[in-house]
Amino acid sequence: MRLFFAILLLAWRAAAQDFDNIRIDKVAVGYAFAEGPAWSPTGFLIFSDIPNNKLLQIMPGERASVFRENSNGAAGNRFDAQGRLYTCESHSRRVTRTDKKGKVEVLAERWQGKRLNAPNDLAVRKEGDVYFTDPAFGNQQDTRELDFFGVFRISRKGELEVIAKPQGRPNGIALAPDGRTLYVSNSDERNVRAYDLDKSGAASNERTLISGLPGVPDGICVDEKGDLYIAANQLQVYTPAGKRLGMISTAETPSNCTFGDPDLASIYITARGSVFRARLDVKGIPY
Repeated sequence: MRLFFAILLLAWRAAAQDFDNIRIDKVAVGYAFAEGPAWSPTGFLIFSDIPNNKLLQIMPGERASVFRENSNGAAGNRFDAQGRLYTCESHSRRVTRTDKKGKVEVLAERWQGKRLNAPNDLAVRKEGDVYFTDPAFGNQQDTRELDFFGVFRISRKGELEVIAKPQGRPNGIALAPDGRTLYVSNSDERNVRAYDLDKSGAASNERTLISGLPGVPDGICVDEKGDLYIAANQLQVYTPAGKRLGMISTAETPSNCTFGDPDLASIYITARGSVFRARLDVKGIPY
């Protein structure tokens, strides 16, 4: 009987969204490599153009414009509920937070006296903990001081700790809607790992949730049901139990995603030189 209801539940979830007939609009074009989309609680989209060393913004009804000229190689971005912008700066090899007045604060740049590799993506828990990946791609590997690729946590007290040292390079990172599970994609192993988070934000119970992803997995975002949207060869969609629901196809290979618009029912997808937007039947979570 339990198996019967489990099958019915899976069928209902799969039927809840027809991924094959989603309208996808291109909202910005002309970038070298778009990454790190993040929706501000005040109502606009931020994203990175890594090779051109810029942060861009899209205000409702307007074309993309420059938010920050010298972004220090900004990759992943995220806002917290207060509207502060968290950024992984791959060139300066640090994680920063920008307040609403534009003041930049460095949150992490060294581990035990050695510079980080190249922080790539991050997630911000509502309690204040920040989680980020620290791989090294391309020539970033030539200047590494750390002898490992890391998944890190900055506690709400500002303390830096290592959560994991995977063999492959960790990339995208996201939180479950209740903030009690952390998801990390691994580009080399083509999988997604999950970690349990306790009330203090500490991680435990590392496990492989999804294996054999098509393409190289990159950024992750999560909807209010807990389903995962993983940028790989296309935007692959999985349940919190690791069951595949389908995919959202874009004309260019996606790098990352986030939910946005006032109702959080649109998904914004960065994909090589463009930014795409699609309306879904479900709302996302903002972190």
